[in-house]
Amino acid sequence: MAIKERLLKQLQNIRDGLRAMPPFHSRDLTAMRNVLVQARDLCFQGLSEKHFANYQDTYDGLLLAVDQLAAGAPDAGEIVSLCSELLQYMMTQTQKENAFKKEIFFLPYKASMWDSLESVWKAAAEDKEHCIAYVMPIPYADLTPEHTAAEWHCERELFPKDVPTVDWEDFNLQEVHPDVIFIHNPYDEYNRVTSVESRYYSSKLKGQTDKLVYIPYFVLAEPEFEGKSEEEIETMEEGIAHFVTTPAVLNAHQVIVQSEEMRRVYIDVLTRQTNQKESTFWEKRILGIGSPKYDKVTNSRKEDMEIPAEWMRIIKKQDGTWKTIVFYNMSLQELLNHPRESLKKAENVFEVFKEYRDKVALLWRPHPLFLATVRSMIPELLSEYERILLSYRKDGWGIYDDSGDLVRAITLSDAYYGTWSSVVYLYEKTGKPIMIQSFAEEGGM
Repeated sequence: MAIKERLLKQLQNIRDGLRAMPPFHSRDLTAMRNVLVQARDLCFQGLSEKHFANYQDTYDGLLLAVDQLAAGAPDAGEIVSLCSELLQYMMTQTQKENAFKKEIFFLPYKASMWDSLESVWKAAAEDKEHCIAYVMPIPYADLTPEHTAAEWHCERELFPKDVPTVDWEDFNLQEVHPDVIFIHNPYDEYNRVTSVESRYYSSKLKGQTDKLVYIPYFVLAEPEFEGKSEEEIETMEEGIAHFVTTPAVLNAHQVIVQSEEMRRVYIDVLTRQTNQKESTFWEKRILGIGSPKYDKVTNSRKEDMEIPAEWMRIIKKQDGTWKTIVFYNMSLQELLNHPRESLKKAENVFEVFKEYRDKVALLWRPHPLFLATVRSMIPELLSEYERILLSYRKDGWGIYDDSGDLVRAITLSDAYYGTWSSVVYLYEKTGKPIMIQSFAEEGGM
């Protein structure tokens, strides 16, 4: 237990400091008192009120004794002897204590990907008897084509108002050594578009916690095994192997995936493609208990959404009723596979929907890393994309959603149109219509 270990170190430091006295210097006693206050507060934080009551009187007595030493008590030797006994007693009782709460850190980097951790955080935050849950957004950089940092970000201010966050600069995870750390970034240094700060790579975090848990920020198409041969199954699994053999999967103590079927894929791929060939090893590490992203989509309601006034101006008809809202999505995979075609297609889509703007409101939400991907991987198209983006936003007939709230777009919209991406598999959970765009040269969409 992280809190117990830190508390024991503090108590030991106080005891060792007392044993080094006399002489008693006011500076040393002040420092000792401060550490004792920190230990008391840490004990209070780490235990329920009921369990802390077993220790409170002893902490108060120790603080009173230190104050007496500072005041020049004539029986200082007896006070030091008593304090040493009390501290030894406290260390023994603390070592036996099993009611300390677990410290759990959630380390998201993109606010738009927070839904991949949110329901797990809520469960931990509500269990105040057993958990202390911290949400600590971590810094990340957009990368240049040369794989150097172009610009650093921390999106703490973009998280939902009901999610309390802490500053990453206030915590040294090496010193804190949380019981559990949750991450959703799989790539460490191998992402070509963005990179979290290197101290938060999974290769480093795994040594700074008792349990590193990775939950993918995406969901994939559910694998279908029925009626397929072993060869067909292996081919299907190889098609998504690059999502499986990432640093976070290999470094985490636990990986949570969207279903039991996906768990089987992970286990099969990892058994074939890593040095750990025992499937039982991966069976213990991979859990197929569902994605928090599904929880977020299925539990969200349109009436609970905060809708910007600018959006409502576009959504409402003259008679006050709502237009049909179409969620238009552009994925990174299609951008990388068909860069020029993707931008040309977007312009075609805008032309068509602009004609029907009296009846239909287009909600354009490209992948949150779309612009960063263009800058990093296809910079020759950056000016073209910026031109398209500026024109769409300036015209003002459609909604441009660059917020961190993907679920709001899914919940508000009446239909999905765009490229294949993990958003499609989330959208399927709503039961609303889905249309996948083609790159036909002439006519239609």
